[in-house]
Amino acid sequence: MCYCKISGVLLLLLVNGSSLWATMYPLPPTDVDLVGEERKTQALAEDTLLDIARRYDVGQDEILLANPNVDRWLPGEGAEVVLPGRVILPRAERNGLVLNVPEMRLYYFFNSEPDKRPMVATYPVSIGRMDWNTPLGMAKIVKKDRDPTWYPPESLKLEAIAKGTPLPDVVPPGPANPLGRYAMRLSIPGYLIHSTNKPFGVGMRVTHGCVRMYPENIEELFPLVPVQTKVQIVNQPIKIGWNNNTLFLEVHPELDEDLGKNQDMTCKAYEMIFDAVENKDAILDIKTIKKALQEKNGMPVPITTFVADGFQF
Repeated sequence: MCYCKISGVLLLLLVNGSSLWATMYPLPPTDVDLVGEERKTQALAEDTLLDIARRYDVGQDEILLANPNVDRWLPGEGAEVVLPGRVILPRAERNGLVLNVPEMRLYYFFNSEPDKRPMVATYPVSIGRMDWNTPLGMAKIVKKDRDPTWYPPESLKLEAIAKGTPLPDVVPPGPANPLGRYAMRLSIPGYLIHSTNKPFGVGMRVTHGCVRMYPENIEELFPLVPVQTKVQIVNQPIKIGWNNNTLFLEVHPELDEDLGKNQDMTCKAYEMIFDAVENKDAILDIKTIKKALQEKNGMPVPITTFVADGFQF
């Protein structure tokens, strides 16, 4: 593999792998909340959107939401495909690992070597399906395993028996191991951040609660994360953040289990926006706000302009 630096963005090029755009960014100042950039590509004749997502380090649901009018299985040669890559950093301490569950995205805040420059890396992940939720809260990385052995828990073994596909007591390292080649165990018992032997499920709710990554992503992340690294697991379907005196809004679909449980997303979004612009000469773009709340496509959009000295800009 090789590293290239283009316009301040570190791009990991896996020459013999799949991902072209595994990204790390210099950590912005505390008053700037956005990193990354939106990109576009053209589909090849043989591509599905899932192929393109893997190639450009995007999650499955993420690429579908960004391209609602592109056929999932047959985009067609030359079809333009949006590659969502610009994100608002979650509302969390910028230290260690932060998982935003509804976004299905993992962030790692760290100091790069050798100059110790603060950086942030971000990766698409899979999370637990509705009946096997990924837990929220604070945790730590307590153990790291290369080529892990998997011991299926009793709950999964019972589920597999009910489906007629019983699991063994032990799955050794190798291509049949669902943990892949790398696993990082959380202090929350039974939960891991790990690789996978089914990469096309990354970016979807398909796990039994663990956090699943593209193999090439966790291969990059694994050596960077020391044991005892803090892990913050949050539930933020709505994110707002500032960039160059402009407020941005990013809206993701709520988790299914939260539908009808929490405060209405529209009310919550406006409360967050009003708090952010309090005491600022900001003009809200209500039309864009409404569209973002309706589409919930996970892509940040600017929602303010400012008035200063009689001029709008």
